Amino acid sequence: MKAPLAWLQLIHNKPRLLVALAGIGFADLLMFLQLGFQAALFESNVKLHQSFQGDLFLLSPQSNASVTMKPFSRRRIYQSLAVEGVQSATSVYMDFAIWKNPVNGQSRGLLVFGLNPDSNPLNLPNLSANIDAIKRKDTYLFDDLSRPEFGPIPALIAEEKTVTAEMEYRRVTIGGLFSLGASFAADGNLITSDTNFHHLFPHRNQGLIDIGVIQLESQANLEAVKTALQNHLPPDVLVLSKQEFVTWEKEYWQTSTAIGFIFALGTGIGFIVGVLIVYQILYTDVSDHLPEYATLKAIGYRNHYFVLVIFQEAIIIGVLGYLPGVSITMLLYHFAAQATNLPILMTASRAIFVLVLTIIMCIISGMISVRRLNAADPADIF
Repeated sequence: MKAPLAWLQLIHNKPRLLVALAGIGFADLLMFLQLGFQAALFESNVKLHQSFQGDLFLLSPQSNASVTMKPFSRRRIYQSLAVEGVQSATSVYMDFAIWKNPVNGQSRGLLVFGLNPDSNPLNLPNLSANIDAIKRKDTYLFDDLSRPEFGPIPALIAEEKTVTAEMEYRRVTIGGLFSLGASFAADGNLITSDTNFHHLFPHRNQGLIDIGVIQLESQANLEAVKTALQNHLPPDVLVLSKQEFVTWEKEYWQTSTAIGFIFALGTGIGFIVGVLIVYQILYTDVSDHLPEYATLKAIGYRNHYFVLVIFQEAIIIGVLGYLPGVSITMLLYHFAAQATNLPILMTASRAIFVLVLTIIMCIISGMISVRRLNAADPADIF
């Protein structure tokens, strides 16, 4: 079986082929990194929202995201219990505190959650097993997926040592662990009881909460109860379903901050870089073979044959360049996840998406490069 002309032309100049593959791999690497970090941004910031065991959520209309929560009256929780279909409702408090590393004394901000341990609304690994510990005064649970700058807390807990630290000029005890993970909003997390939360933040009004978590009866219609709550409660609260709660957070990071735009811009730049690299390689290849193309035209080959050859070269370059790009990206994802504790992982959908972008990128380059074929005139040869 004869090798296609496109492949023979590519391997004829191996150094140029290697440069082309490196260029495509680099462009794919840029796109993979931007898409990976963007996905980590969204996933890390909605992991908390997805872990709530609730059907409906109450928020202040002035809140834009979990990092900018505005409190509202706790009375709305009690009022929601009067609506038919509501089984239970509980309050969640959130605020940032300055934590002092118990080993080296370095200070760093983390996110503190206050909740009623008897009606825990969070479904997080190890939380249920340790929830009773926060009933003790000034006792907290530490997120074992927090960044290491907060200290070797999980290791100390594993050694069954008593772990105490200073936070907001108050000495606190770590009574156990749970798993949530760092995010772009917070590098670390703590969970404690609502009582301990108010001891830590005495300036906060105890009658104001940050999130209301509502659990519906098993037979209740979610949309009907949501509408009833909206009609029953004053307009100083929003009523969101769980999916709306997750979308609300994602939209903030995607549209209200520069981070989402930067990641999208980086992906676009990677795409453009790839188009330019493939175009340069194909243009040079066509230029080098103009006499051969002109000869083939003279013996009867039509333009569409040469266009097909160029597009075959573009796709071959794209697929071969994609392979090192995706391989190196998986290594970088691993190192980045280890360094940041963010969920940076390769997914099948992202791998396929970038492969499709790579092929489109190469096809665009091929479409631009075929214009050079017009210079292959048999009259110039004979």
